[in-house]
Amino acid sequence: MSFLMKYPKCLKKTQAEVRDLIGKKCFVNEDDVQGLTYLKAVIKETFRLQPTAPLLVPRETLGKCNIGGYNVPAKTLVFVNSWAIGKNLETWENPEVFSPERFIGCSIDYKGLHYELVPFGAGRRICPGMRMGVATVELSLANLLYNFDWEMLI
Repeated sequence: MSFLMKYPKCLKKTQAEVRDLIGKKCFVNEDDVQGLTYLKAVIKETFRLQPTAPLLVPRETLGKCNIGGYNVPAKTLVFVNSWAIGKNLETWENPEVFSPERFIGCSIDYKGLHYELVPFGAGRRICPGMRMGVATVELSLANLLYNFDWEMLI
């Protein structure tokens, strides 16, 4: 919500998408969220810029290894920096800019298959509550945008 408040054009676009899709139903349900493409892009962009866990759960190396040119001894705790991944210049154009449009028509998802977006981790140790967490954020944000008008107080 804070990014939408900071970027009123995105707020208006997201709110219009929700209100146009829902019409006069009075509330948004889980089935409605599937059609909210821009809202989903806003949420992905928010998780990219401000992941809920900037440092993922540490892992211990089983043996000595080399990561990005660094020799790492066995039994070293290694952290994945999801905050830095979301701002990687090699992956993201203008990584410091809030731009939900970058996710429209894009195959990047929360599973982190290519490690571009990993707010919930990746692989077999991905957060087991990822789907529930994303669904909760989508549904809550959609209902807030549908039912209330928002503006930044100066």
